Amino acid sequence: MKISIPNKINIVAEIGCNHMGKMQLAKKMIILAKKAGADYVKFQKRDNKVLLSKKQFNEKHPVEKNSFGNTYGEHREFLEFSFNQHKELYNYCSKNKIKYSCSVWDVNSAKLMKKICKDYIKVPSAVNLNFSLLKYLCINYKKDIHVSTGMTSKKNVKKIVNFFKKYKRNNSLILYSCVSDYPVNISNVNLLDVYELKNKYKKLVKKIGFSGHHNGLSIDNCSVLLGAEWIERHFTFDRTAKGTDHAASLEYEGLYKLKIRIDETLKALTYKTKNILNCEKKQFDYLKKTNILKEVDS
Repeated sequence: MKISIPNKINIVAEIGCNHMGKMQLAKKMIILAKKAGADYVKFQKRDNKVLLSKKQFNEKHPVEKNSFGNTYGEHREFLEFSFNQHKELYNYCSKNKIKYSCSVWDVNSAKLMKKICKDYIKVPSAVNLNFSLLKYLCINYKKDIHVSTGMTSKKNVKKIVNFFKKYKRNNSLILYSCVSDYPVNISNVNLLDVYELKNKYKKLVKKIGFSGHHNGLSIDNCSVLLGAEWIERHFTFDRTAKGTDHAASLEYEGLYKLKIRIDETLKALTYKTKNILNCEKKQFDYLKKTNILKEVDS
């Protein structure tokens, strides 16, 4: 296993819809993410009338206690920020020196968000085989395109990469290892998929990422060693709040600790440059030199 150590790991705080439809809460979470050390905050944009059939729109939320409306469609609309609201959030991020991005679920949303996503747009696992969406982004969005691979067979991951290659956009593609469960049991994270994506596609895509939906912080820094250069975690103000994603999210303290651990991991991933390091010399003289002489004498 050849180890390639990146210079930088990008930390993405996925706010998604954890703002509960409240602009002031979204802004508060931006400040918390910045304070915790995240490089980006990421939101979501959907055209619910396009994504949902009339039947789906008018059905009850599958988990009614998490619903913000009488129907699933009303729930989704309640959580949806308008383009102008997203623009306000983008400006707020710029003012507070943290970068903004967004996941898009359909072509209409992509047409809007390409106007304000200056670094990248994300395609979530649920729609990563919507080739109309991928085609639109490949042709019309010149920055990086991030794609999660949850709920996606290896055959279809290859199909996605080949699609980007066809449009000569594979050098703008960042692929994420991801398991779409919220929260996902640690035994189902399949962290070695990060290495498999890196090993298989390192010459075909720009970077590899890890999108984690697990509880805790014990494995994220391992993804760095396996090849991830982007780490995305859902972010919330309260893991017990109403909504689907909060339980699979990090609060401020968790995100802050994640950033510290990633930075420490990068600092530690080096080889010895000398047989005896400068920091070892004192202990070498005190503990080892005498024992070396004893070995010689014997």
